[in-house]
Amino acid sequence: MTRTLLSLQDCRQTYLKDSNADLVVFDQVSFDVRAGEILGLLGRSGSGKSSLLRVMSGLMPAVKGKVFWQGKPVNGPLDGVATVFQSGALFPWLTLRQNVLLGLEARRLPRADRESQASAAIAVMGLEGYENAYPKELSDALSQRASLARALALQPSLLLLDEPFSALDVLSAENLRTDLIELWAEKRLSSLHAMLLATHGIEEAVLMCDRILIFSSSPGRVTHEINVPFPHPRNREDADFRRFVDQIYTLMTRRAPIVSEVDTTVGLSPAALPPLSIVLPDLQVEVLVGLMEVLNGAPLSGRADLPELAQRLQMTLDDLLSLGESLQLLELAELEDGDILLTNDGRSFVEGDADARRDIMRTALLHYLPLLRVIRSTLDERPNHVVDANRFRKALEENMSPDYAQQTLTTAIGWARYAELFDYDEESDRFHLETEE
Repeated sequence: MTRTLLSLQDCRQTYLKDSNADLVVFDQVSFDVRAGEILGLLGRSGSGKSSLLRVMSGLMPAVKGKVFWQGKPVNGPLDGVATVFQSGALFPWLTLRQNVLLGLEARRLPRADRESQASAAIAVMGLEGYENAYPKELSDALSQRASLARALALQPSLLLLDEPFSALDVLSAENLRTDLIELWAEKRLSSLHAMLLATHGIEEAVLMCDRILIFSSSPGRVTHEINVPFPHPRNREDADFRRFVDQIYTLMTRRAPIVSEVDTTVGLSPAALPPLSIVLPDLQVEVLVGLMEVLNGAPLSGRADLPELAQRLQMTLDDLLSLGESLQLLELAELEDGDILLTNDGRSFVEGDADARRDIMRTALLHYLPLLRVIRSTLDERPNHVVDANRFRKALEENMSPDYAQQTLTTAIGWARYAELFDYDEESDRFHLETEE
C-alpha cells in the first residue's frame, strides 16, 4: 500500500470575528497526502487554501479535527514540511545564497552541511551564478526559483506549493512548472516524497498533478477527488488532455445549492452577520460588459460552451471562468455544466442604453455585494457624505488576507464608479458622494 505522509481528519478553521462569532474558512476537510504523488488542491482565490496549508504544515492549529504526520499527531511546525508561497518572500538585505541558508540556520547543522545543502538546492534550481545577487537584482521568476531553493535546502519530505506560479508572467511560469516536473520525474529532488499544489488554475492542476481535490468556497470543502490518468510529460494540446480539462470545468460550474452567509458563520443572529467576506477578483467592469456583449451577439445568442468561448476570445479558461463567476455573483449570467449563459437581467443590460445599464449594474451591486451596500449606506447616513476607506479595508482583513482585502476594495471602487454609487479620493483615502450644488 502507498505510504501516507500527512492525513487530515474532519478539520475546520475559523477566523475570530468577535467574542460571539467566528467566520468559518474551511470545514469537514479530510484527505491524505501519499508518498510518490503530486496532489492538487484546486479552488478559487480566497477559498481558504492558504489557511489549509498553514494547518497542514503545523504553523496554525485547526479549531476542530486532527492532523497526522506519518501517523503521529501534529502539535506544531513540522520539520519534514516546507512551504513556497505566491510571492518570493525573500529578505531584501540578504543575498540569494544567504536567503537559502537562512532556513538552515535554525536547524543548527554543522556549517559544512549547511553550505552543502544550500549549494545543492541552488544548483538544482539553476541559480548558479546568482548566489551573491540581492532580491532587487532578480526577476520575479528568479526570485521564485530562489524561494524554491530555500525550501528544498531544508530537504523536506513534503513540499507545499501555495499558488507559486500565479505572480509570474506566462512564459516564466511555464518554464518553472516544466523544470519542477522534470526534476520530480527524474528523481533529482532526493529527499522529497510528495508535493501538494494549491492552485486556482485547472489546466495547471491537470498539467502537474497525479490527483486533484476540488475545493469549494464559503466555507472551503473538498467536493470531488479526481485521478489524473496521463503520464508525464503532458501535452496541453492533446485531445484527451483537453477533454479532461473540460470535464473538470463542468464539475466546477455545475449548479450547486446556494450557501448563504448564515451557513458560513457560527453564533450570529441574522442582524449581526458579517457583510464583508466576499473576495472580488482584479477585474475592470468594462471587461465584464464586453463578455456580456459577446455572449448576446451572434452566433452565441446568450449561451456558450466555456472552452469554445475561451478559444474564440483567445483567453485562458481560468481567466474566463473568473469573469463568469463575477457575472454569476451579480446574477447577470449563470454557469451551468461547463456553459455560461446570460440571465434576463444580463440580456436587459446588454440591450439597454447607458442609463439603463448603469441602473441595472447599480441594482446588482447593491443587492449582491454587501461591501458596496454597506459603503453606500454609510455614506448616505453621514451628513457630509464622506467616510474613510481604511475602515472597510480593516473590516475586509478580518475575513481575508491584506492582499485580497486591497484587491477587493480596488475592484469595488471601479465597479461603484461605473454605476455612480460613490467615488473615491486616493489622496485622502476616503469614499464620498457627489453632491449637487
